[in-house]
Amino acid sequence: MASAAPRGLLGRIMIRKTVAQVQRETQTSELKRSLGPWNLVFLGIGCIIGAGIFVRTGNAAALHAGPAVLLSFVVAGIVCAFAGLCYAELSSTLPVSGSAYTYSYTTIGEFAAWVMGALLLLEYGLAASVVSVGWSGYMVSLLADIGIVVPAQLTGPMGYPKELADGTTITTVFNLPAFLVCAVLALLLCLGVSESARVNNIIVAIKVSVLTAFILVGGFIILSNWSTFAPNWDPFIPEPTGKQGEFGVSGILRAASIVFFAYIGFEAVSTAAQEAKNPAKDMPFGIIGSLVACTVIYILVSIVLTLIVPYDQLNVPDPVAVAVDAFGPQWAWFASTIKVGAIIGLTSVILVLMYGQTRIFYTMARDGLLPKLFSRVHPKFRTPWINTLVVGLAVAIAGGFFDINFLGDATSVGTLAAFAIVCLTVIWLRRTHPEIPRGYRVPLYPVVPALGILTCVWLISTVPAHVLIFFAWYVLGAVVLYFVYGMHNSELAKGHDVMADDETPYFPEDAPLGPDGEPVIRP
Repeated sequence: MASAAPRGLLGRIMIRKTVAQVQRETQTSELKRSLGPWNLVFLGIGCIIGAGIFVRTGNAAALHAGPAVLLSFVVAGIVCAFAGLCYAELSSTLPVSGSAYTYSYTTIGEFAAWVMGALLLLEYGLAASVVSVGWSGYMVSLLADIGIVVPAQLTGPMGYPKELADGTTITTVFNLPAFLVCAVLALLLCLGVSESARVNNIIVAIKVSVLTAFILVGGFIILSNWSTFAPNWDPFIPEPTGKQGEFGVSGILRAASIVFFAYIGFEAVSTAAQEAKNPAKDMPFGIIGSLVACTVIYILVSIVLTLIVPYDQLNVPDPVAVAVDAFGPQWAWFASTIKVGAIIGLTSVILVLMYGQTRIFYTMARDGLLPKLFSRVHPKFRTPWINTLVVGLAVAIAGGFFDINFLGDATSVGTLAAFAIVCLTVIWLRRTHPEIPRGYRVPLYPVVPALGILTCVWLISTVPAHVLIFFAWYVLGAVVLYFVYGMHNSELAKGHDVMADDETPYFPEDAPLGPDGEPVIRP
C-alpha cells in the first residue's frame, strides 16, 4: 500500500501511512496465536459489560421505551454486530496495533484519521464523563447508606432541578463526586498506574458477579411476589405521547441509541485478531458470541429493573442502586454489596477510558496532528503527563457540569459515526487493495458493511436535534482545526516517519523525480 498520494488538495488530505510505517512506529512484535473462540467470547464480555448497563438503562426506560427497553438492547446489539464484523476484518488485514484512528490513517488517509480522532474523543473522553456521573450516583447512594450525606446541590449538573425525598425541589450547581473521581484518576495515570491482567480479571469478575447476583436475587423477589410487581409491566410498551421518540415503537428505537452506550468496548475483541488461533472462524464467533451473551445479560437486568421499580422512576444515574434499595430493608446488606461492586467496576471503566483517550492524543501528537505538548513524556514516570492532565481536567469538567443524558447521547453519536467510518473503511480497502491477505473476511460483502453504515446513521437520526446540532458544530470545529493546524504540521506530509531511523522515507507529491522517473530519495 503506497503512501504517495495524488496531487492537489484532495491528494494532500488523503495521504496515507503504509502498513510498514505503522508497524515500525508502534514497535509491535510477533504475537502468539493462543486465543480460541471461547477465550474471545470471555474477552468480549469483560470489555463490553461496564458503565452502560449500570448507568444509562434507567434513562432509556424512563424517558423513551418503558419495560420494552429490553427490545432496545436487541436492536443496539444487531447494529454492533455489523460494525464488529468489520472491525474483525480490518484487524486481521492490517497487522498493526492502534485504534480506528490508525486504520483510517492507513486506508482512507490523513483527513479521515483526523476526523476519526475527533470522534474517538467522544467515544473515550466523553464516555468517561458519563461513567463518572454514574459513579457519583452510586457513591452518593452508598454514602447515604452509612449516614454520610453529600449536599444535593453538589450531586448534579449545573442548573438542573432535583426532587428530594421529602418532596422539595432544589437546583443542582455542580457534580462534585464526578469531578473528584476524574481528577484523582488523572493524577494516578500521570504516575503510571495501570491494571495488570490479574487485577483486570478480578474487576471483570466483580462486574459480572454483581449483575448475576442482581438478576438472581431480583428474580427470586419478583417470582415470590408476582402479583405485586406484574402491574409495573402494564403496559409493556407504553402508549406514545405524540412526541417522536417518547414511547411506542419510536421510543424503542430512540432507546436503542441510548443503550448502545452499553456495548461500547466490544471492538476490543477485534484487536485480538492477531492472537486468535483461527481468525477466519474464531473472530466472528468471539464477536457475535460476546454480543449475544451480553444482550441476554442486559435483557435480564432490564427485566428485573422495570418489574421491581416503575419505569417512570428510573431516570437516575444509578438505576441498579435504586432497584436494590427497593428490594426491602431486609436486603440492605445486599444493596450495599451491589453498590460497592458497581463503584469498583465503574472506577475501572473511567480509568481505562481516560487511558485510551490519552494514548490516542499521544499518537496524534507524534504524527504532528496535535501539538507536541501532548506527546511529551515525564522523565521519571514515563507517561504523557501533560496530555493526561488536560484530558483529566476536560473529562472532570464535563462530568461535573453537564447532564448525563446529553453526555451519553453525544458519546453514542460520536461512537456510531466512528463505527460507520470503520464499515466504510472495509469497503474502501476491498476496492482499493484487494490483494492484501485477509485473515478474516466480512460475510455477505458488501451487504454487511453497508448495513453497518446505514444502521449507524439510522440510530444517529433518532438522537434529539440539540445533540445533533452540537455534534455538527463539534465536527465542523475539528475540520477547521485540521486545516489550520494539523495539515501544516503533519509529520507524514513532511516526509518523516515518527520513530524509526532506518525506514524508507515518504515521498510527498512535489518530490523531484530522478532519471528513472522515481522520486529522489531524501537523506
